[in-house]
Amino acid sequence: MEIQILQLLNGARQAEGLTVIIDVFRAFSVACYAYQNGVRRIYPVGDIEQAYRLKEENPDFILVGERNEKKPEGFDFGNSPSQLLTGRLDGKTMVHTTSSGTQGIANATRADGIITGSFVNAGAIIRYIEKQQPEKLSLVCMGYACSYPTDEDTFLAEYLKAKLEGQPVDFEAMVEILRAGAGARFFAPEKQEWAPAADFDLCLSLNRFDFVLKVEQEEGRNYLRKIDC
Repeated sequence: MEIQILQLLNGARQAEGLTVIIDVFRAFSVACYAYQNGVRRIYPVGDIEQAYRLKEENPDFILVGERNEKKPEGFDFGNSPSQLLTGRLDGKTMVHTTSSGTQGIANATRADGIITGSFVNAGAIIRYIEKQQPEKLSLVCMGYACSYPTDEDTFLAEYLKAKLEGQPVDFEAMVEILRAGAGARFFAPEKQEWAPAADFDLCLSLNRFDFVLKVEQEEGRNYLRKIDC
């Protein structure tokens, strides 16, 4: 298996083979928690105007996501797993748009298949990849608003690669680096409304979920299908 680690939108556009679009803080952690909390289907979209159109056409849909980390006007929830856990989501269809992760899905047009990546389902991702045995595996780190690489996404790519290659990896050391670095923003008092401290631990709850989220298409629209692994 040829494994490559790629970064940002250019990386998504270059991705070939089975592709993991990674967004740890917080898009693809949020998507997993949404399914845990009863969401029936998730439509990931890159264009926020498309999200608004889908809501207008389907008033029962819920809008979840962020721009500049904050909940956009008219959205039901921000891009926060802790906020989703308090919502009543049973049977809901969710439209999800973010500055990083959902952009990667929209731009990975050369991929043979796409799954989402976060630490919360890392073990399931590894099992899925081992079962598929792709010739090429692309691990795409979407970074912060697709603008620059971030440690959390790169750490997950390195974690997945090491596990697949049978190499040791120190997850706890990664968490401590993130707590003092890229994840420190979750502990800033002025950001608690949209990036609460609880999100840090929820996004780094390793192997919490035994499923992957695979990008499928229905009537020309991407959706995330939950596959138990």
